[in-house]
Amino acid sequence: MRTLPHKVEVVGTGISAATIDEVVSWVLDPPASGLAVAITNVHAVMTAQRDPALATALANAEIATTDGMPLAWALRAMGCPDQRRVDGHSVTKAVIEAGLERDTAHFFYGSTPETLASVVANLRRDYPAIRIVGTYSPPFGRIDPDEQQVLQVIRDSQASVVWVGLGVPRQEQWIDSVRNHLPGLSLVGVGAVFDWLAGNIPKAPGWMQRSGLEWAYRLGKEPRRLWRRYIWNNPSYVFKAGRQVLAHRLKSTTERTRSE
Repeated sequence: MRTLPHKVEVVGTGISAATIDEVVSWVLDPPASGLAVAITNVHAVMTAQRDPALATALANAEIATTDGMPLAWALRAMGCPDQRRVDGHSVTKAVIEAGLERDTAHFFYGSTPETLASVVANLRRDYPAIRIVGTYSPPFGRIDPDEQQVLQVIRDSQASVVWVGLGVPRQEQWIDSVRNHLPGLSLVGVGAVFDWLAGNIPKAPGWMQRSGLEWAYRLGKEPRRLWRRYIWNNPSYVFKAGRQVLAHRLKSTTERTRSE
């Protein structure tokens, strides 16, 4: 019997101690009730502290990955020494590649029609055998009045995986609100991955990703949109996560001392 990866609480949010291979396996073979995957970064964790709906959505997600080295480092410090970064771009690419032999059907929900068109064109260029069964760009900033009709389109498409690129917190809340209407499907919130797949924005160099500096690269590319996120969230996260890690280590030391 398969068991979902266990979650470790990081600054109030449960983060899954999982490898990319484990996440891919679950996405391609979800439970009968369906699977919600949140590609979770520091921004999501800190936003959840002041957004109860997002906090609930992340808690309800079966898997919340370590999208960023700061979360991977936190898990390593709290008993998961082998935890690595499990980011949205890598998960998406791995699922697509592993799904080629299984004829996995993909549906892309979110972003703009232009970006979705580029995503589809680029993926079909890179993976000629990929099966893309639909796309949909919802109205920006409001609830889609035709949501039930769109959900029926997704069901009728016979999609296996629905990739959701609405950004935090909208994508997590959307997944949490519709998942009961899409049983058996894997719903994966991937944020900026659509822009990367479309070629709208470049990925940070590998060394910056491994060093936990991807945020600096993205800030340099989109300063007007992202500066508030990083200026406020990152220092707050470092303080709160550091305090949590210290408390964990003190507790572990005390427990070892008592057992000796």
